Amino acid sequence: MKIKPMLARLQGTLGQRNLVEQMLLLPEPEVSASANFQSQELAQESINLMVGYTGSPCSQTALDLTFWMAHQTRLATQKQVTVHVVYVVDEVATLTKTTRSNSKGNGGRQLLHASRTERSSTATLTRPETPFEQADRILWQARCLAEEWRGSLNTHLRIGNCAEELKQVAIAESADVLVLGCRSVRHPLISQWSKRFPCAVLGIPAIVNLDL
Repeated sequence: MKIKPMLARLQGTLGQRNLVEQMLLLPEPEVSASANFQSQELAQESINLMVGYTGSPCSQTALDLTFWMAHQTRLATQKQVTVHVVYVVDEVATLTKTTRSNSKGNGGRQLLHASRTERSSTATLTRPETPFEQADRILWQARCLAEEWRGSLNTHLRIGNCAEELKQVAIAESADVLVLGCRSVRHPLISQWSKRFPCAVLGIPAIVNLDL
């Protein structure tokens, strides 16, 4: 899939010049003639747009832009367009949080003489949200937004290194483009891929009108 027509439609709506230069963080990879023929055949059936989502304001902007591009592409091409929202739980951070929670739990055993009611109330009020509960909540927010756009949505929860997990999902889903909530090619994720990514990668423009 060629992303320039998609960005041209977005540029026309936002009324911005040089939108391609602002948003394109990694270009579409070069492919052989046979691979290009196969990709064109698949492109006739469906289009897959992917977004890395964390629930942050920047990733929210990326999600909004992705849903808009999916909507406009569906109208322009009459093809099935699916948005894949990917949330990656960092494995190291998860283990660290679990260890800290266990340590707090061991310290709490000193309060064995507290009443059962007090312990229950305290646990309810102070128990931190686990990484998986946070992921479920954030992906649920994405599903709600998809209902507003009336688009096709798949959510993916992955555990591990963010750059590697996003790459694996892009390969597995034959993603045509990945949208991230960042603005610079110097972002750590982009640096890790070093131009070796299975599809084009877009960031969010410096100034964007979200009333799409």
